[in-house]
Amino acid sequence: MTNAFFHEQLQRTPALMYKLRDFSITICGAGALGANITENLARSGFGKLRVIDRDRVEERNLSTQPYYRSDVGAYKAKILTNNLYRALGVTVDGRPKELTSANVGQLLADSALIIDTFDNSSSRQAVFDYSTDSQIPCLHVGLASDYAEIIWNQIYRVPSPANDDICDYPLARNLVILAVAVACEVIVNFVATGKQESFTVTLADFAVQPLNV
Repeated sequence: MTNAFFHEQLQRTPALMYKLRDFSITICGAGALGANITENLARSGFGKLRVIDRDRVEERNLSTQPYYRSDVGAYKAKILTNNLYRALGVTVDGRPKELTSANVGQLLADSALIIDTFDNSSSRQAVFDYSTDSQIPCLHVGLASDYAEIIWNQIYRVPSPANDDICDYPLARNLVILAVAVACEVIVNFVATGKQESFTVTLADFAVQPLNV
């Protein structure tokens, strides 16, 4: 591994760092959760990342997502690709496309792990169904008010589409970062051990609780 991951290698061991480098992950969504998870995984030593998102950067994204004012109007997936290559030399496969039930197989093929961070139920349903049918492991990460969840596909329930069109919702950056940290550690532990751990996170009491169903 290169010196860019010096501290991670001391924490994880060289053997695990090589596993992370060669482990292919597709992140669905490049918003508050997906973009930060993608960046965190890249900075943790993962070298085979694909990110799917049709959206462009908006000014309101800048407080919770790793984009800059100069990025406003550009595709999120492409900005992540450019920024992470410049920062680390990591080549992210950024795809500015809408994931649907018609193209989900094409977009998620060859993934060793799928991370679902979409903010709409139809896309989450397509990911859930594909993961179930293909038996590719999938971790769903979601937010609501001061609550976050990190749940594996086997016990996940796709939320109701009732609030899918609501764009003005409260969202604290600290909850985003806390959820991203838990999710990324779950991912690293999965690659290291194969163990699938699910958690809930609440910001008000700083509680990270295992979810056993």
